[in-house]
Amino acid sequence: MSDDLHQAAKLLAEASSSMAFTGAGISVDSGIPDFRSDDGLWTKFNPMEYATIDAFLADPEKVWTMIFEMSTLLTSAKPNPGHVGLATLEQAGRLSGVVTQNIDNLHQMGGSRVVVEYHGNARRLVGMRSGKVYDADAPSVIAAFEHRTPPRCEVSGEILKPDFVFFGEAIPAAAAMASMHMASTCDAMLIIGTSAEVYPAAQLPEVARSAGAALIEVNRETTRLTPYVDISLRGRAAEIVPALAALVSERQRQSAN
Repeated sequence: MSDDLHQAAKLLAEASSSMAFTGAGISVDSGIPDFRSDDGLWTKFNPMEYATIDAFLADPEKVWTMIFEMSTLLTSAKPNPGHVGLATLEQAGRLSGVVTQNIDNLHQMGGSRVVVEYHGNARRLVGMRSGKVYDADAPSVIAAFEHRTPPRCEVSGEILKPDFVFFGEAIPAAAAMASMHMASTCDAMLIIGTSAEVYPAAQLPEVARSAGAALIEVNRETTRLTPYVDISLRGRAAEIVPALAALVSERQRQSAN
């Protein structure tokens, strides 16, 4: 691990452009289990019954029973050292940004400034007919959550939809374009806490690799990407990412002297 960690730090320190691609694994140490894990959300709610756009359109009140439980998990979560470590790399000029599949807003809370939200953000809600966007801190939304009633749009009266991508919805065009640009132009990609099995997000490491970028994987387990990455760092993102950021910082100090 030590040699691989130092080699990964060297790649990031020398890359002209690097990025991070993150999944559920980076937020596990913030208290958010992977939805697909044994104690994840999908053990309580069948995603085909609660997490498709068709299900929401057919019965939004039913789907909101799942959303309330999801929100309880997300609102209590705080950034962990993995999120902060990525922000440190960005602030040091060693990371051009983060593309995340997560909807928990923890990268932004941890200090990252350039975050592409591939699947949206649970802290926003939108009226599908009105197009009006609400922050989770809006008084009407807070009041609805307090009474466990689905929040409604003040313009159209419709039940608001969380501004994240349901199964069956398209990836937001701006996020798709920005992430593809970052993946196709980076020299190094940090792949953290994702199995990279859900498309179209899973194509991003493939795009980066095809463009000649070095791939650095941080994961507790092996994934389908492991045989193809340049460096595989096995363990918790909350431990590995800060250590990586510290080594990159040390390299920068040595180069400056």
